[in-house]
Amino acid sequence: MLSVDPIPFTLLISVYHGDSPRFFADAFTSAVVGQTRMPAEVVLVQDGPIAEDLAAAISAAIATSPVAVTHVVLQHNAGLATALTVGLAHASHDVIARMDADDVALPERFERQLPLIESGYDLVGTGMYEFDHEGRILGTRVPPVGRASIAAAARLRDPFNHPTVVYRSSAVQRAGGYRDLALMEDYLLFARMIQVGARVANLAEPLVMYRVDAGAYNRRGGWRLFASEVRLQRELHSGGFTTGYEHVRNVMVRGLYRFVPTVIRRPLYRLVFVRSVTLEEEQNVVIGNMGDEVVAS
Repeated sequence: MLSVDPIPFTLLISVYHGDSPRFFADAFTSAVVGQTRMPAEVVLVQDGPIAEDLAAAISAAIATSPVAVTHVVLQHNAGLATALTVGLAHASHDVIARMDADDVALPERFERQLPLIESGYDLVGTGMYEFDHEGRILGTRVPPVGRASIAAAARLRDPFNHPTVVYRSSAVQRAGGYRDLALMEDYLLFARMIQVGARVANLAEPLVMYRVDAGAYNRRGGWRLFASEVRLQRELHSGGFTTGYEHVRNVMVRGLYRFVPTVIRRPLYRLVFVRSVTLEEEQNVVIGNMGDEVVAS
């Protein structure tokens, strides 16, 4: 039997002025140097002007990267959807791995995900651990597994953890690509990918450490997010993805959530979406600072 060469893939990262230089360095190192299967290249999109310390961290990452880095600079802060669309246009490979600029990829992330892509899937996500600025594991976000479960969940919520996904750029383009929609551009994209027949999968295993800061739950509320929610639900319904009942239900349930006080929103969110970790799990995931790197093992 002839062996099949592994598919090369592009790591896509977007940075903006609000990102921490140290967290960016941790994220970059974990997703490139720290992987048992490295990307063939990195496309790094700088979304508008940034401070000198972040610029220095980017320069250091590029200078020491074992793989080629394409650094794309946008003159103005255009938002995540635009930054990722530009990044996709600069990628040399069809297979794209997403990574946020303040998270940590566990060492076997790509080694676990890429075989599914190579077997024919178009979109593969994973579970992820949530952790805070002190390195404490707060819990696990476990996504739905199996196409039927993913499709059913997508009619109420995003069935993928965006910072964990690997996808085919061609499948993204077939679904219409990213659209500018505050904090929900990924949900809209993934729902449309499911609708047009993309092969989708999730690994329940947490393979990314997702950093949760003090403002994480504040950003999920307010009028701006409510407006995005209404637009999202209109898009899903007008495109035939959700029924009339699901549209009304989602606007009421998800819309109301945007106006719940943060002191209630945080425990409510964690009750629904975040599973507590066992002591054994916590002991198996060690987050510690070694120089400027975060090491996960």
